[in-house]
Order: sequence, then structure tokens, then C-alpha cells
Amino acid sequence: MSDEVIGSNARIELLSPRLANQIAAGEVVERPASVIKELLENSLDSGAKRIDVDVEQGGVKLLRVRDDGGGISADDLPLALARHATSKIRDLEDLERVMSLGFRGEALASISSVSRLTLTSRTRDAEQAWQVETEGRDMASRVQPAAHPVGTSVEVRDLFFNTPARRKFLKAEKTEFDHLQEVIKRLALARFDVAFHLRHNGKTILSLHEARDDAARARRVGAVCGAGFLEQALPIEVERNGLHLWGWVGLPTFSRSQADLQYFYVNGRAVRDKLVAHAVRQAYRDVLFNGRHPTFVLFFEVDPSVVDVNVHPTKHEVRFRDGRMVHDFLYGTLHRALGDVRPEDQLAAPAAVAGMVRPTGLEAGEFGPQGEMRLASNTLLEQPQAQPSYNAPGSGAGSGYQYQYTPRPQSNVPAAEAQAAYREFFKPLPESAAPSLPDGQGDIPPLGYALAQLKGIYILSENAQGLVLVDMHAAHERIMYERLKIAMASEGLSGQPLLVPESLAVSQREADCAEEHVSWFQRLGFELQRLGPETLAIRQIPALLKQAEANRLVSDVLADLMEYGTSDRIQAHLNELLGTMACHGAIRANRRLALPEMNGLLRDMENTERSGQCNHGRPTWTQLGLDDLDKLFLRGR
Repeated sequence: MSDEVIGSNARIELLSPRLANQIAAGEVVERPASVIKELLENSLDSGAKRIDVDVEQGGVKLLRVRDDGGGISADDLPLALARHATSKIRDLEDLERVMSLGFRGEALASISSVSRLTLTSRTRDAEQAWQVETEGRDMASRVQPAAHPVGTSVEVRDLFFNTPARRKFLKAEKTEFDHLQEVIKRLALARFDVAFHLRHNGKTILSLHEARDDAARARRVGAVCGAGFLEQALPIEVERNGLHLWGWVGLPTFSRSQADLQYFYVNGRAVRDKLVAHAVRQAYRDVLFNGRHPTFVLFFEVDPSVVDVNVHPTKHEVRFRDGRMVHDFLYGTLHRALGDVRPEDQLAAPAAVAGMVRPTGLEAGEFGPQGEMRLASNTLLEQPQAQPSYNAPGSGAGSGYQYQYTPRPQSNVPAAEAQAAYREFFKPLPESAAPSLPDGQGDIPPLGYALAQLKGIYILSENAQGLVLVDMHAAHERIMYERLKIAMASEGLSGQPLLVPESLAVSQREADCAEEHVSWFQRLGFELQRLGPETLAIRQIPALLKQAEANRLVSDVLADLMEYGTSDRIQAHLNELLGTMACHGAIRANRRLALPEMNGLLRDMENTERSGQCNHGRPTWTQLGLDDLDKLFLRGR
């Protein structure tokens, strides 16, 4: 083989160390935020408990990171700036179980090739500190004594001073600093045991102290994500089959127009993963308003040997050995947690919410590709621990005014009766009005007792906190929707044979995938037959989806199965259909309801999953506390 480049007379030569590092810098150093990420990860890996960051002009003029970690010995300082030099891995076995954040051994070399870098460090057993400097020329480093406490300081000045083409692509100072600050926030959420302090142009921006207990961790989350997030978030902690998920997920009503409040960590490493994003999006599917994004701070811990963190130059992505299991675990856990939210949870103070017990073990999401269908069918078999009964204050045993409700049908109830119960429009209630609610008498249900109806659209109710406003159509729509899903799961999906089977051309991998999941397709009402290496015949589709394009539906489902190991397209189509049925079956606006009917609706809301939002993600009720009402009328001023 010729050593000449085809079509050119140029010879093949080795790149100079400087040019090689500058090319590598293109992968590692995109902007000041990229530099701060690498430096902070090194500090965390060194065992630091306090990190101070000083920034000038958005990081372009100066980036200084000082930590109190283990430090670097004088002999190792020049090596710290060399490519492919690291103290974090030694052999392939280490690479397969990476627990450190930075391990590629290119960050400092790349940064020093496009800046003026000074590295000062002192180990605990050293009598003095040592310093090494480079200026992005020939990578020749100078080591000299220096004054410094135990730990390391890295000072990066004049970023991209020798690559002006790269520098001109930087944004405004505020934009670059915002990116840099976001990097620090992400790492601060990952390491509650480390204090972070940030100054910009001499002004203190962040001062996050070490968080040793749950209350301190919650304060740090509030400082990074805003106090509003904590007030509208559910704490989660679930461990199953070696998978551990904990953190906070925002209620559907606390959604954002951008995906800017989403923090997900795998073994302490912040990642943006397609599989994770899909699982979260699926869990929030029918509770988020169109175009909105969920909020969460979640930590996922798994055996390092089953996750590959070295699949992307910036290590933002990971690859799981069993992606389907991880996807189903994340989806099931979040889906169950969101479904378990009841009005009393949303009305609880943040401290009380923080103490809620979340489901663990088998209750926490044993889901396969059928997702919600399996969840709903299991719901019919669950035995409630108690059947709450709310008695109106002052009502005697013979007053006739008593609301009793059962969250779920008993396990010994025949399936036909359970389905009939879930199809009821309203439970028959005594024709009596709700009495007043004097303080301290009796138990008041979370959504209180109905007082009146406004314009045939809203229900006004009084509870312990004050006034509750309910959109009766949206609330009943959600109730009908959940009941239809449970009835659907208990009855299963019947198939509709096609008069003329449709032929579908697929790849060989897709045909293999269809054969592998043939029993799953049958449970969903499909009948697929493989006619050739790259041809499938569609002989039957779900009866409820007989208007859908069979070819397109099967193709999309196969694409999801290939990408994520599961598919929610069929369930999404069914949910859309059930949502339409629920919308048409729900109470229409301008329909007058008697007080018992209103109270029946409130009780149903308290025992229906996801009753805080309708099928389209709009809120179904809101609370106006006495403080809110006092503000409206300037009371107490």
C-alpha cells in the first residue's frame, strides 16, 4: 500500500505534540464551561471536600479552581499535563468498572494547548508545594517551588489566545458564564458531601456548603433548582434487582417550557441519555400539557460493570448492558410514583411530603413492554390496607350523611363486577346537603365538601386549608379515563382480523425482532407472520385501532423495540382513543349537579390516580388557602 495520500503528493507525517493536543482540544474544550467541567471532575476525584472557583469575563480571561484534595507530587506534575497520562485506571479491568469522573488523561493536556495554564499542588506529606506552567507553545513545562496549602489550584488564563478562530465563536460573557454556572450546579447536585463556592468578576454567585443530612440536601436542591421545585416535587427511593433510584420528581403541574430543569446521574455522573429520556417521557405521557417538559433530580446507581461510560468524548452518554431492564425499571418507578399522588399529598407541607414513603420492591414498577396495561391489570387485584370513611362533622349515625369509598375493588370481587363498578357514572348518594364545617369537628377529606357550583363549570368546595376550585369536566374526564384503562386491562385487547392480510417490507433485524416478540404482539391484538427474510404479513390488528394504518403502526412499534427494547406506541394510540371516549363520556359544562353529586365527584378524585390533571395535562383543581384569600382582601394590613 502506498504511503501517499490518494490524489495528493503530500507525505504522511506524525503530527507535532502541540498540534495533536490542539486537535484533541476540539473534542474536550468547546467553551469555558468545558474547561470548568474537566477541572472540577479532577478535583472531585482527588477527594476534595471544598472547591472554590474564581471566574473573570465569563471564563475567557481567567478560570481558577482551588481544592483541598490529595494533591499531586512534584515528580508527577509534568506528567499531569501529558496526554494519555492518568492515575485513575491501570488496565482494561479498571476501564470496565470506572467510578471516577475524569479518566481519559487528555483534559489538562488539551486545555494547556489553547491557554496559559498554571498548576500548583501540594500533597499531605510534602514540605512545600510545586508549580508547573505552560503557555500553549511546544508544551514544554517549567516546574518550580511555590507556596500553597494541601490541595491543588489550576489557573487557566486567556483561553484560545493562540487559536483566534476558535475564540471568535464564543458567545457573550453572560451566555458563557451561564453555561459555566450550569456545569457547577450539575456537579453540586451530584456531590452533596462537597462544598462549592463560585465568584464571578469578584462577586459571590454561589455558596453551597456541605450537605450532611436530608434537610441540608433538600436546601441544596432548593438553592440550585429553586424553592418552588421542592414544594412541587415528590421524593423517590426505590431499590430492586441491583438497581437503585432516588431523588425528586416534579409534579406534572410543575412543568417547564424547556427541558432546563432535568438532572439525571448514573453512579454520580451527569448524563443525557436517549434511553433515560424516553423512559421519563413515557412515564409522564398523559399527565403533561402538550409541549411541556417534566422536572426532576434523579440519581441512578448500578453495578459499574454493567454500564459503559466511555462511549462519548465528553462522557455525556452511557450505554447499559441490559437497556430494556433499566428502561422498564425507570419507567415503572416514575409511573407508579406519579400515579400514587393524591390530593392530600399535594396539599401536604414540603416537610410532610419529604417524609412520604414511596413504593419499593415489586410495587415499584415491574413493567415489561406492555407498560400501563400490566400496571392496570395488577391494580384490579390489589387489596387496600384500609377503606377510609369521611363523616361530616356533627352528623350522627342516623343522619344519613356519610361518604364511603373504596380506592380499588377488593381482590375477591369477580372481574365482571369490578369492571361494572369502574364503569359507573356516579355512586348513588343520599339526597342531603353537606352541613357546615366547624373547626375541630370530624375528619375533613382532602378536597373538602362541596359548597356550590359556579356557572355550571366549577365546583366550589371547603376543606381544612380553605377554598378548593374544581373544573368538574376535566376532573370527571380523568376519572372516566382511568376507569376505562383498568377495564381495558382486565378485559384485554381483542383482535380484528384483516380481510386481506397486509404485507410489510422490513429489514432482517426487524423481522427477527418481530419473531422474538410474537407472543407480546398477540397479547396486544396483533397477528404477525414472517413470510421471508425481510417480509412480514399483518393478519390481525387490535379491534380498537382498526382505523389505524396497520403498516405504519407495526413499523413504528418495531423501530421502538429496536431502539429502546420496548414500545409505548400501541398504548399511546389506545390512550388517545380512551381519552376521546372519556372526554365524550364526562360531565359536560353547564350541567347542574346536586351537592351529593359534587361530593361524589370529589371523593372519586381523591381515589383516582393522576386526578390532579386531565388527560391533556391541564390541572383539574386548585387550592386557595386562607392566607391567599386574606391577601386578596388586604386583611391583616
